[in-house]
Amino acid sequence: MIQTGLENQTIAVFGVANKKSVAHHIGRALEASGAKVIYIVRDETVKAALSEKLLKDRPLYICNLEDDSNIRAVCGQIARNHGRLKGIVHSVAFANYSDGFKPFHETKKADFLQATDISCFSLVKIANELKDSLLPDASVVTISISETHQAAESYGYMAPIKAALDAAVVFLAKSFSRFSNVRFNAVKAGPLKTSASAGIPNYIENYMFAEQATLRKKAVQTSEVADVALFLLSDLSRGINAQGIIVDAGMSVNYFDSEIVKRATERPISSDNPDSQ
Repeated sequence: MIQTGLENQTIAVFGVANKKSVAHHIGRALEASGAKVIYIVRDETVKAALSEKLLKDRPLYICNLEDDSNIRAVCGQIARNHGRLKGIVHSVAFANYSDGFKPFHETKKADFLQATDISCFSLVKIANELKDSLLPDASVVTISISETHQAAESYGYMAPIKAALDAAVVFLAKSFSRFSNVRFNAVKAGPLKTSASAGIPNYIENYMFAEQATLRKKAVQTSEVADVALFLLSDLSRGINAQGIIVDAGMSVNYFDSEIVKRATERPISSDNPDSQ
């Protein structure tokens, strides 16, 4: 049997919202590998919903990732109650679309900064607050997106923020290397079917296109993303640091798939089109 090094080790998982969450899938995979998982959620409502069935009897904390003092307090509680950590999972993203979708150039500064604070800087803050609780060979994994250079309009201003998150992973890895062997990596997931994604305008259409663009014609599953996170948290990936691992089922190399090109270039049969006869 291959040993992952996670047996009886403690991992803190930030970001579970419901059973479809990437963080929940990662937590399940960790538990199946013998790890002890601490779950951190955003508010009392989520905690109450998860405590009843999904995460019953698991260690569960509330943390407002916009509040530095709250992050400090919760990380302190985790350190006191659970000792040294083998890893941290940061599966957090937030964007305020309450005013409806707008072109990127109309993004409000307050919305952009809030989303950056929650979705990106929170990783830096959490890592700093828990640095003394991490084992020397611990692993920190965040969840990003497969491609931040594709201007997916429906994703709004989150792609630039995920790009900042990818850069933060590199700089955290370098910074922590001065005093430890703690690794920082990102799982760069293709479009997933999660509750969070349902709130993105026109996401279903983009998801369906992405599925057809994969080499296997089947969308990436959340469990597949969780398995890569599990690998990065384990000793099996001990030589990987400051990287982003793309999990998109080959989508990024397949935009010129013959079937997609055919459907995009076929002329509809119409009496107004003389060439259609």
